[in-house]
Amino acid sequence: QEFATPEFNRHTSAPIYIYDRLDEPSRGMLEDNLAEAEGGETCVTFSTGMAAISAALGVLLKAGDTLVSHHTVYGCTYSLFTNWFPRLGIRVEFVDLNDRAALGELLARDLNVMVVYGESPCNPTLELLDLRGLSDELTRVNADRAPRRRVFSVLDNTFATPFCQRPLQHGIDLVVHSLTKNIGGFGTDMGGAVIGPMLLEPDLLLYRKDFGAVLSPKSAWPPLVHGLPTLPLRLRQQQLNALRVAEFLEAHPKVDHVRYPGLPSHPQHELARRQMRDFDGEFAPGSLVYFVLAGEPSAARAGGARLMDVLATKSLAITLAVSLGQLRTLVEHPASMTHAPVPPDKQLEAGIDPGGIRLSLGIEHPDDLIRDLERALAAV
Repeated sequence: QEFATPEFNRHTSAPIYIYDRLDEPSRGMLEDNLAEAEGGETCVTFSTGMAAISAALGVLLKAGDTLVSHHTVYGCTYSLFTNWFPRLGIRVEFVDLNDRAALGELLARDLNVMVVYGESPCNPTLELLDLRGLSDELTRVNADRAPRRRVFSVLDNTFATPFCQRPLQHGIDLVVHSLTKNIGGFGTDMGGAVIGPMLLEPDLLLYRKDFGAVLSPKSAWPPLVHGLPTLPLRLRQQQLNALRVAEFLEAHPKVDHVRYPGLPSHPQHELARRQMRDFDGEFAPGSLVYFVLAGEPSAARAGGARLMDVLATKSLAITLAVSLGQLRTLVEHPASMTHAPVPPDKQLEAGIDPGGIRLSLGIEHPDDLIRDLERALAAV
């Protein structure tokens, strides 16, 4: 009867360990560590990253509300917004969140907007959102709104991880993660997390209890004892590999362009240097690289398919897989894999090239990765 009520504080009261969907020690320790890593007041974990996204938005939105989303998001997130939210009476607007004027105009026009959602870096293009700029815009808008009608910001920080970026420090309200990726780190367990203000903890706990997307103790233990403690060590090597591979690809004649926040050629490199910093204040541009082959769109797509086939069958160090943030380097074709739920015309609007390829760098020796890519590109 006490659990998940506004009066109950599980951080100061005795824990209620009577049923796994309520609370559990392994999961609770992981949540405390994740909250500390992101600089948040509280964390509630879930069975997957998509369950975490659904919960964060589920406690903030109701029928009649509007969600504003950046135009480039993960394919399953797009599917959630376009296939399921309309059934719940929730309207979704896709916009460019870096266009402050357009966002401000939309927020002024639609007083039912209750959440602004995005990713940074974006999946798969590695476009960045100006987190402080977005936060400042919402602060300006919320100054004219009643407290119960304030607009919340929700950011998926999976690509950066708290090692590279802590959005709450830039004024974002809630952060969501797929623990399956870098935080888990080894590709063995699925999980998700929401980190944010204590104000929302009772609703998040109640949502988890009633909707049932609970992170099991067995899945909480690996990120707690293996994933988080090794995150800095893994990401430092992955970032070195990402920069080496990105520089190799940028110089290759068969590659049209490369997007990696650590490259000076990234259109938002200076923004990356401002907001992507590790715990020591060092520049931390992450472990993902996105590149597009040269040629007309149809030729680039065919070349990308050929490249993927060669890597899948001939590569020694690169694995074809849709996940990311693992010890091994993973490659995928977003247009036909992670972002397949997004219609082709919407992919183009979101900047997802038909021939674009996403690399998630592991901890292998970079020379081995470059040799695999050299052979694959020679076959295109």
